[in-house]
This record gives sequence, structure tokens and C-alpha cells, in this order.
Amino acid sequence: MILTHLSLLNYKNFDSKELQFHSKINCFVGANGVGKTNIMDGIYHLCFGKSYFNPVSSQNIRHETDFFVLEGTFEKGDREEKITCSLKRGNKKVMKRNGKAYERFSDHIGLLPLVMISPADRDLIIEGSDTRRKFMDGVIAQSDKAYLQSLLNYNKVLAQRNALLKYFAANRTYDANTLGIYNEQLQTHGAPIFERRQAFLEAFIPIFQEQYRAITGNVEQVGLSYQSALLAQGLPALLEKNLDRDRALQYTTVGIHKDDLSFKIGEHPIKKFGSQGQQKSFLVALKFAQFHFIKQQSKTTPLLLLDDIFDKLDEQRVAHIIALVNNEQFGQIFVSDTHPERTEDIVKKIHQTYELFHM
Repeated sequence: MILTHLSLLNYKNFDSKELQFHSKINCFVGANGVGKTNIMDGIYHLCFGKSYFNPVSSQNIRHETDFFVLEGTFEKGDREEKITCSLKRGNKKVMKRNGKAYERFSDHIGLLPLVMISPADRDLIIEGSDTRRKFMDGVIAQSDKAYLQSLLNYNKVLAQRNALLKYFAANRTYDANTLGIYNEQLQTHGAPIFERRQAFLEAFIPIFQEQYRAITGNVEQVGLSYQSALLAQGLPALLEKNLDRDRALQYTTVGIHKDDLSFKIGEHPIKKFGSQGQQKSFLVALKFAQFHFIKQQSKTTPLLLLDDIFDKLDEQRVAHIIALVNNEQFGQIFVSDTHPERTEDIVKKIHQTYELFHM
């Protein structure tokens, strides 16, 4: 799959921008603040219906304007896909595929697989479990529509159960039967999510470890594991066991919405014991593993976006990353960097044709 054309109108710092892309490597170079990352985010927005960096869509509209429009032309297999994403202040966002608006944004997920690597990914290490769950869910959902629907259903029931717990507390009442209905629904939607996450990590972890060894030259051991209370006990029993706690706190304290991923270097948490270079290598390996997993599952080569990833990496690690992308497993690649000379030196070593965009 490749992106041939991108148009941005009133998107972030751009009033109007048209870009035609090379089928292999496209490099955006220039000083900080000129919009390199915003172009990357525009591409991501078209593939996922939202920004990679700012979930508040209205904040992606350029200052002192009332709307933004993104348009992209993709070649996937033997067909062309024209995707439009637009938003006017005060209105709902509109996503269109070949001129026809989507009824649900979730129907678009998975059509245009993409993997982005950015300095913002450090949140996966330093932030709470919610960020890591979103990563896991995002990887699975790109190739599994049923999983995404189960997740949407689970979260809807979870919100209803939490509202009921608040109602009980506010009105000093309790209805075991109504709560029991929500418990059953959480189990119905949660069980396949838990099973799919287990299966995903069983397949994903070896790919991740292989990618990390390739980036670091096999000099460090890293660990990635699934953390879930459901590994020890089923959800119905957990909900029963934590009923008093849920009622006291007025929200659901156990379930697949509390799952996490554990990141380790050696036997220790990488958050506390990993250097900046080690953490960055860990994240790049995680995203390269995501790329290969999605490619296997979707039978489509995702777009790969490398946003300012060469900072804080030594030359050896950069060389290993270059070696990884210097093969036919990767398709179209987008790179952003503040150092034009460094970028050109790097892409020349990849032995693929490229285009440099000076911003």
C-alpha cells in the first residue's frame, strides 16, 4: 500500500499544502516547528480518523479558521482509495471513502494499515496502564473487526455499570439483579477480549524480542508480558469478590479495562532502569514488531512513519535500524528529522530511491 497524494487545508499550522509522494522513502527535513510532524499526523489522521497526538479534533483546526479538510489518495492492491476527513467547528467530524461518508468511524479502522514511531511513544513507558492497553488494542483492532466491536460493547456496559454504582451511592439503594445483568454483559464482551489479548501476545512477544535483538546487536535482554487479574481468576468471581470495594469507590475496579503490559530490561522495569537509548530502542522494537504483526494479519504492507526517531540513539543503533528497513519487507516509509545532512546520509545507506522535502 502507498500514499500518492496528500492535501491539507487549515490543518494545524498549514493553511494549504499539497504533496505528491515517492513510492519508497519520503523525508521531511527542517527546523523544529515548521510542520514536519503535522504532515505525519495528517497521514495518520486519514488512516485512523483521529490525530496521533491530540485527541481533541477541534484543536487540530488552524487558529482563526473554522474548519480543516484532509484528503489522501492511496493505492492498495489494484484499487485506488480516496479518503477525506473534515471537521467544522461545532459540527461532527466527517470521514469519506471514495466520496461516501462512513456511518461509523470504526468501519474505517484496518482499511489503511499504518505504524507510526514518534518521541511521543515514550508515554508507553512512563504513563499508566491505559496507554499500554490502547497500544495493544490498536494493534489487534487493525486486523480484527470483531475485537474492536467487543471492545466498544464492553466499554459501553462498563460505563453503564459505573453509572449504576454512582446511582446506588447517591440514593442509598442497591439492586443486585440489575447489577447482575451488567456483570453478565461484561463477561460476555470481556471474555473474547481477554482471550484475544492472550493469543495476540503469544504471537507478538517473539517478534518483538527478535526486533530488539536486531536493533541492539543482541547485547541486552528485554521482557514483555501480559498483566491481568483474569489470568488467576474469572471475571464473574472477581466482580463478586470486589463488590464491596466497587460500591464504596462507585466504579468497577476489576476487569479487562485494568489489564496492563510489563516492560522490562533484564529483570527490572525499563521505566526505572533503562537509559534513554535503551528505552528508545525498546519502543522502536515494539513498533517494528507491530508493523510485522499487522502485515502478517492483514496481508497488506503498512505505511511506516518515523518521526524524529534518530535523536538519542547512538550510531550503532541507528545502523541496525537502517539495516532492518533496508529490505523488501517494508513498503513506503516517511521520515522526519531536523538534520538534513544526517537524514540524507541515513537514507543513502538504505539503498532505496527517496525524495527529500525541505520544509
